[in-house]
Amino acid sequence: MAEKPDALWRSGVGEFIKTQRELANLSLRQLAEIAKISNPYLSQVERGLYKPSADVLKSIAGALKISAETMYAQAGLLDEIAPPPGGAEGPGVEQAVRLDSRLSVEQKETLIRVYRGFVERA
Repeated sequence: MAEKPDALWRSGVGEFIKTQRELANLSLRQLAEIAKISNPYLSQVERGLYKPSADVLKSIAGALKISAETMYAQAGLLDEIAPPPGGAEGPGVEQAVRLDSRLSVEQKETLIRVYRGFVERA
């Protein structure tokens, strides 16, 4: 069952989910459907009104195509994210771009497109 948010929760995981949803070009309704949670509940999570269980966070992470560990770290459930096997190859680079709060959604999309373009040519 969901709990009321604490200071850490309000400080960013809902905002992180919203940013990742926008980066994935998904509407709130689409993400809720993919994650198999209700649209109103997801809205409340994004606004920091509820702190979902680890299972719900895992469902949202899967729907956003990011690791559950990344989501758990954003929620304060993990201290740090282990580097991907083999260094910063593949999804690790994209994940780093997605996690950089200094970049706008548009900047993240552009960097990921450029990165994918270089990797596909290699």
